[in-house]
Amino acid sequence: MALFTSKRRVPLAWRMQPGSLDDFVGQERLLAPGRILRRAIEEDTIVSLILYGPPGTGKTALAHIIARRTQSEFITLNAVTSGITEIRKAVATADAASLAGRTSILFVDEIHRFNKVQQDALLPEVEAGRLTLIGASTENPFFALVPPLASRSMIFQFQPLSIDEVRTVLRRALEDPERGLGKRPVEVSDEALDHLASFSGGDARKALNALELSVHAVGGGADGPITRDVVAEVFQKNSLYYSQDDHYDVISAFIKSMRGSDPDAAVYWLGRMIESGEDPRFIARRIMICAAEDVGNADPQALVVSAAASRVAYEVGMPEARIPLAQAALYVATAPKSNSAILAIDEALEDIRGGRVQQVPVHLRDAHYPGAKRLGAGVGYKYPHDFEGHHVEQHYLEEAKVFYRPSSEGFEKYIAERLKRRPTT
Repeated sequence: MALFTSKRRVPLAWRMQPGSLDDFVGQERLLAPGRILRRAIEEDTIVSLILYGPPGTGKTALAHIIARRTQSEFITLNAVTSGITEIRKAVATADAASLAGRTSILFVDEIHRFNKVQQDALLPEVEAGRLTLIGASTENPFFALVPPLASRSMIFQFQPLSIDEVRTVLRRALEDPERGLGKRPVEVSDEALDHLASFSGGDARKALNALELSVHAVGGGADGPITRDVVAEVFQKNSLYYSQDDHYDVISAFIKSMRGSDPDAAVYWLGRMIESGEDPRFIARRIMICAAEDVGNADPQALVVSAAASRVAYEVGMPEARIPLAQAALYVATAPKSNSAILAIDEALEDIRGGRVQQVPVHLRDAHYPGAKRLGAGVGYKYPHDFEGHHVEQHYLEEAKVFYRPSSEGFEKYIAERLKRRPTT
C-alpha cells in the first residue's frame, strides 16, 4: 500500500492501524486468546455485532481486521454520508453475493448517526439473515439504536486504552520503519511520551495525531528532540470526550457524591461537566433536586442556596457561573442529609394511587360561600391561632396516618422534637 501520494499524505493514525489480532492493543477482556469475540473472528463465524465506546479505542480497526479475515463479502458504509439509497445498494450487493454462494457482512461506521427510518430499513435484512451487521458507535446502542436492531446484535463495549497501552501504540509508531516514523531521526523524551499518553484520554488516534503534529513542530526531528513542552503546546487544552453515556454517568456520579457527603468528588464531577460543555442550567436543576430530595429539612437552607445559585448562574453566564454552581454543590454535599420529604410524599401518593382516597373532614371544608353552613361545611373548625402555642388538637385527616417521619439529622431533629410536643388525635 502506498502511504504517500502526490495529492495527500495518509495520517499516521491510519497507517498504524493493527493488521491482525496479535497486533491489536487494548480490549483484552474482549480479544484475549480464547475470548468469544476473538474466536468468532478467527473462525469466521461472526454474527451481527455492535461495537461501542469512545473514539480511538479500536472499533473501526477491528472491523478492518474482520474484513481481511472473513470469506464473506465485506461492505462498508459510513452513517454520516450514507442514507436509504446506499443501504439499498448494500442490500443489492449482498443479494449478488448470495447468488454466488457467499454471505455478506455490512460494516456501518458511526451507526448511531442513522435515523430511525434508516435503521428500520436495515432491520428486515438483518432479521432475514441477508446481511450480518457490524456497527461501530461512540454512543450507547441502547439509547442510539432502535430496540429491535439492538436486540438482534451482540453488543461489545470498548474501554479507553490505559496509559501503558497508549504508550505501547506510540512506541510502535516511533519504531516502525514502514508504516510509522522509524526512518526519521525522531527523539522523544520519556516525559513527552508520558504527557502524550496521559493527555490522550485513552484515545490512540488522538495520541498518534498529537505525536505526528509534534514531529512536524520539530522539523521531523531535525530541530531537536520532542520535549514535554512541545507536546504541551500541541495539546494546549485537554478536550474531553463526552458521550451520551458520559452525560448520564457523570451526572449520576455528581448527584451520588453530593448525596454521599463527599465535597471533593462533587466538585470534581462538576468540573468534568463544565469542562465538557454541559448546560449549566441542567447542572443547576440537578443541584436543586438533590437539595430537596437528599437534604430536605435537615438543612432547609440548602434548597435556598441551590435556587439562588441557579438564578445567579443564569444571570452571569459562563465562565463565572461555575462559582455559584460550585458553592451550591459544596453546600449540598456538606449539609446534613435526610430523605424524609421524598419518602413522605411518595407514601402519600402510593396511598392515593392505591385507592385509599380520604374525604375532606367536614370541619375543614370551605365555608366561604353562601349556604355552606347549612351543609355543615366548616362547622366545628378550631382556629389554631386562638389557642396557646398556636396549636389545637383536631382531625386533619379522615383517618389519621403518619407520612412524615423526621430524621435525627440537622434541623430535622428539632422538627421531630416539636412534633412530639404537639399531640395529635
